[in-house]
Amino acid sequence: MPDYQHILYEPRGGVALITLNRPEKLNAWTQIMENEVIDAVGTAAADPAIGCLVVTGAGRGFCAGADIGGWDRGLRGEAPKRPSKMLLEGGSPEVPIALTQGKPIIAAINGVSVGVGLTMTMACDIRIASTEARFSARFVKVGLTPECGSSRYLPLVAGLPNALFLALTGRIIDAEEALRRGLVDRLVPPDQLMPEAMKLAEEIAANPHEAIWAAKRLLHSNANETDLRKVVSLESYSIRERQTEPDHREAVTAFVEKRQPTFNQ
Repeated sequence: MPDYQHILYEPRGGVALITLNRPEKLNAWTQIMENEVIDAVGTAAADPAIGCLVVTGAGRGFCAGADIGGWDRGLRGEAPKRPSKMLLEGGSPEVPIALTQGKPIIAAINGVSVGVGLTMTMACDIRIASTEARFSARFVKVGLTPECGSSRYLPLVAGLPNALFLALTGRIIDAEEALRRGLVDRLVPPDQLMPEAMKLAEEIAANPHEAIWAAKRLLHSNANETDLRKVVSLESYSIRERQTEPDHREAVTAFVEKRQPTFNQ
């Protein structure tokens, strides 16, 4: 297994669990964490046994946003701790690209989800949150603007009015309001968060891995495509590819033989 500093990576059957692991800092985001999350998503993509990922946070928080400790020293002309490349350049594309192009990923939001801790979940495929979670796009509160692809994915997930409300106010909202505003798909009690997230991940991973990954990529590619001919063309190409794979043949054979198919062999 990879030896990471700021995250944990644990394969559990067909599911890979990624845990942001700086609990003493509410899992505040660092350049190291960013690099390790990208690497872990790539590790799961290269593992044929993995069909779905779950990302969560250690301790009380999911992710309290970027670790901006030491930035004030830079403003005073002292040598600063170098902030994330993502923050220096207005949004490294690598995190949202890794999340949207990797295998299906569920965000299990266990606590505070602020700044990049919110926006990175918008690039995940499904969001389940604890009833104790809190959310904020706090960028305006520190004189910044949304990043991590969220100016695309926040309106796509929550709708433009909700995205504008969150981005312009920087307000912290509770889990119930996050559900009403479309930031999360489901709320569960804290002690049920990981069991429910893992159960859903296992359900997804039980399906043919190449098909679920291809379906995800297809939906992300076509989400904003206005040319219907191109949409249908991409769908047709993907179906033709899937028809050549063993899992499709197994599904058809199992149907004819009146039995449950066995996928991912």
